Amino acid sequence: QVQLVESGGGLVQAGGSLRLSCAASESISSINNMGWYRQSSGKQRNLVAGLSRAGVTRYADSVKGRFTISRDIVKNTVYLQMNSLKPEDTAVYYCNAQRINTFEIKTDYWGQGTQVTVSS
Repeated sequence: QVQLVESGGGLVQAGGSLRLSCAASESISSINNMGWYRQSSGKQRNLVAGLSRAGVTRYADSVKGRFTISRDIVKNTVYLQMNSLKPEDTAVYYCNAQRINTFEIKTDYWGQGTQVTVSS
């Protein structure tokens, strides 16, 4: 069971920046994929940024060039640097850890979420 604790959300004006942190209870080197998802009111939860164990990143089209996912293996922490924030980035952001076993069965773990609000 991987426990994830997010921090760094808050209220920011459009054009501003925030950095989210996700601290894992286990070595992130042992986790196949780490990622950040977001969910706004009445909508489904969608991937914002992902980072594989090999270091490959992927981003939602809406955040490319503005958001950066990174990790600190020593601290077992994954970050999401968010720049040039827009009101449409307002959502609850969730950290995700995904393990894939030898049978290709995926197990997802989630943090409690952190609110990001961007004012216009």
